[in-house]
Amino acid sequence: MLARRTLGIFVALLLVLAAPLQAADEKAKPKEPAKAEKPKLKLTFGTLTLNADYAEGPGQAGIFGEMTPNLNKIIERIDAAAADDKLTGLVLHLDGLEIGRGKVGELRAAIARARKAGKRVYADLHEGSAGAYLLASACDEIIMPPVGMVTIAGVRMEIMYYKKLFDMIGVKADMLQVGDFKGAAEPYTRTNMSPEFRKQTETVVEDYYKQMISTIAADRKIDPAKVKALIDEGLFTAQAAKEAKLIDQVTYCDEFEKQLKDAHKADEIAIVEDYGKKKIDEDFSGFAGLVKMFELMAGVEPRGKASSSKKIAVIYAVGPISTGESSSSLFGEDSVGSDTIVAALKQAAEDSKVAAIVLRIDSPGGSALASDMMWREIARIKGQKPVVASMGDIAASGGYYISMGCTKIFAEEGTLTGSIGVISGKFSLKGLYDKIGLSTDVLARGKNSGWMSSDQPFTTSEREVMLRMMKDVYGQFTQKAAQGRNLELKQLESLAGGKLYTGRMAKEQKLVDEVGTLEDAVADAKRLAGLPDNEKVERLILPRPKPLFEELFGSGAATKATVKVDLGTALPELAVPLKAAQSLRRLFAEPAVLALPYYIRVR
Repeated sequence: MLARRTLGIFVALLLVLAAPLQAADEKAKPKEPAKAEKPKLKLTFGTLTLNADYAEGPGQAGIFGEMTPNLNKIIERIDAAAADDKLTGLVLHLDGLEIGRGKVGELRAAIARARKAGKRVYADLHEGSAGAYLLASACDEIIMPPVGMVTIAGVRMEIMYYKKLFDMIGVKADMLQVGDFKGAAEPYTRTNMSPEFRKQTETVVEDYYKQMISTIAADRKIDPAKVKALIDEGLFTAQAAKEAKLIDQVTYCDEFEKQLKDAHKADEIAIVEDYGKKKIDEDFSGFAGLVKMFELMAGVEPRGKASSSKKIAVIYAVGPISTGESSSSLFGEDSVGSDTIVAALKQAAEDSKVAAIVLRIDSPGGSALASDMMWREIARIKGQKPVVASMGDIAASGGYYISMGCTKIFAEEGTLTGSIGVISGKFSLKGLYDKIGLSTDVLARGKNSGWMSSDQPFTTSEREVMLRMMKDVYGQFTQKAAQGRNLELKQLESLAGGKLYTGRMAKEQKLVDEVGTLEDAVADAKRLAGLPDNEKVERLILPRPKPLFEELFGSGAATKATVKVDLGTALPELAVPLKAAQSLRRLFAEPAVLALPYYIRVR
């Protein structure tokens, strides 16, 4: 009995002693992990709509500036998307986009930066004219609605001629030119191109054509010979374009957004409409709201702490060149005023924080005097700071004149440039006066007193002195160009005479240094200023845009600005000759003009 009890106690003692060991053993064993739920994958895409002829420059100040389409703002939004870690990609809605080849190059470069940053970029192309299609082809994929159309029917350059109209209304254009290929006066004295002007302009059209073929071939991975055949066909429905590999999908955009979910194996897709578009506070209630509204309309900027960072000044010269202040016309066209640009150059030169200057030019030229005043200021400054020219859609004649004084010149591949030559002239209105019952009676002293009279063409004597003056201006133009480009004068003269070039052709002829975008020019200006690659720089945009009230009422006697009303939106075809007429009136008030034939359209 005792033995049995002793055995029981012993067994119980063993169990007590074994319990901690068993517990430790249990603790030492790895536990089976709980089955974790797979996290949901939510991706975000931003959208941007491109549907206007985006102007160069900083745009208007204030609330109306935010509402106005502007190339800079669109590019800033694309670059912001590239840097946004929350975004997977962008969808670009391209509908009714009408931009020149230079702007196409700028936007293509922005898309390339976004793709390099790891963003997928899709083009929702509704109607693919040449410019819009070249932009879309820079994207990862192109989609098009079933009733969309691709129209890549080659390159077409259109120049409007006014002689028949002038004959009908009794106006005679009496024009002089230096440079056999200049052609700038031909639209007013002829009904078509002269053989000389046609010959040199054909080389420009041919280069645009080659650029179009090579770009599409590289982007869409199609043999260049096949691309040429597709261009000859020209017009494609959405389905035919897909079969030709010109686009990737035929679908509506809302359906495509749903397809993104499957394509990226996501649980949810979020779409941010109008990505990066600045939101305007519309609460104008009370006295504070009234003050805020006036500040927005006036373009008053919020005060911030002055930055100590180095800056690159970007100065915009956009539009026909004239003396005096820059202005905006009734028909929505900006002009480059020499006084305004010279003041901006001086401001940048005197600012100790500005390390270099980039001059962004989008101008067909204009006043020889105004061009020379800006050239002189650039030549003076570049001994102190680098001044780099960046050419947009067009930088020809007077637009080339101001660039040739810079430290270095960048052109877009499709920039229209060159046209080194001089024209002058006037419009004799006597026939028109006779038709409407006007007459003039003249008292004069001096053999050439009527040189700018609108009542008669040039006399033989007036013509001689005008040509002598123009040849002197042409001589200065070619000498300064040869000096600026480090070319022998004879070599430069062989490239002058009014000849036109694309940016790519101009580089081959050493009229420009590099083919590149505004971003490339800014980066090179930074390098020329000796700033380290990793040093952050700010951009100082000049001239400062005028506030609305200054546009409306002026800021003193020197201000020539008028209200900007873009009739081109409502009456696009009529606006072209109206703009031309207004430009002609302003330009031919000058004795010597460095300009292209106005409103050359490249489609």
